[in-house]
Amino acid sequence: MTATPPAATDPRKDSLIEYPSLFPIKVMGAKADGLVHAITAIAKEHDPFFDASTVELRESGAGNYLGITITVTATSREQLDDLYRALSGHPMVKVVL
Repeated sequence: MTATPPAATDPRKDSLIEYPSLFPIKVMGAKADGLVHAITAIAKEHDPFFDASTVELRESGAGNYLGITITVTATSREQLDDLYRALSGHPMVKVVL
């Protein structure tokens, strides 16, 4: 009896996301000048097809915070991880979901 060789691991099979796909990301930060521009600039760095006209904004009840939903074209887990790190590391950002 011969053993079958292990299948080559395909990282796409380990993911629940099918690439490429549109992927929404919610970013929250204190409402301040430049926040939306900073978020869209980061999105463009990681997704050359990012369309800033699709950005959705939602203010908190008291108007102190701003929720920003960006939709990127996800091409890999690595791309999404890098994007999440860049967004989370920005000083104006409080939360990334």
